[in-house]
Amino acid sequence: MKSAPFTSRGYDAFLAWYFVSIWGSGFLATKIGLLYAAPFTFLTLRFIFGIACLVPIVWWTRAPWPATRRDFFHVIVAGLLMHAMHLGGSHYSQYLGISAGIVAVLLSVQPVITALIAARWMGERLAPRQWLGVALGFAGVLLIVWHKIDVREITPGGLIAVIISLAGVTAGTLYTRAFCPRVDLRSAALVQFIVTGVTLAPLAWICEGFAVQWAWQLFAAIVFLVIGASILAVNALHTLMRRGAATRVTSLLYLTPIFAVVLEFILFDIVPSALAVAGIAVTCAGVALVTWSGRR
Repeated sequence: MKSAPFTSRGYDAFLAWYFVSIWGSGFLATKIGLLYAAPFTFLTLRFIFGIACLVPIVWWTRAPWPATRRDFFHVIVAGLLMHAMHLGGSHYSQYLGISAGIVAVLLSVQPVITALIAARWMGERLAPRQWLGVALGFAGVLLIVWHKIDVREITPGGLIAVIISLAGVTAGTLYTRAFCPRVDLRSAALVQFIVTGVTLAPLAWICEGFAVQWAWQLFAAIVFLVIGASILAVNALHTLMRRGAATRVTSLLYLTPIFAVVLEFILFDIVPSALAVAGIAVTCAGVALVTWSGRR
């Protein structure tokens, strides 16, 4: 009897840390992939590989499909928001020259927007300490990436791409929780990959000529982003959303820049500044305030 709560909390903690670590390190794989293919082309290749991975999984496990046309519709809308809008916007913003620091700051607004929407329309009541945690998390992210921010890099096109990405990931996360609470994540992911690939492929051909420089680095980036991020990490996020409040789960996104800083130090020997270290501490404190629920 005593092992059940521990198992449940341990499973949630594993999913949370897996999601944060993969999401935080994904920018490196994206940065590498964009060296060999433009954004829409890179994403099209990514989802083609994702479909190839998911078809045998769905067939072998006999994953149930969405039960009704309405369920199919909701799965498709959530996929276009989470994959086409979010990834397309974030990839293109970097492709247009906006640094990862500025993109991280703008996208880190998502937990704030999620908290406001959840409190207003989804019936989630946040304690004062949770609102304080949301604010601290955002402030910590600003400190972490402050040394990378150069406002002069922002172009109108890049800013529009970031806004599209932010709207996609925020709406997609909340839409999935509200309208896809019981769909099977395996079959839903396959449907979303197919729809997203069909949507992005014409853009890759028309806008970019589907030009690709084939290299093993490109394949490595695609494998990491498809299996590690698009399949496992996104499913971990959706599982956490089903098991917890929206604001508590999305506040974990504040932790992703920390992994980016750590990976930069490990792979490129870039030592974080004292301001970044302070930001890491502030961010962790903010996430703790939002997610800590105390004893029941």
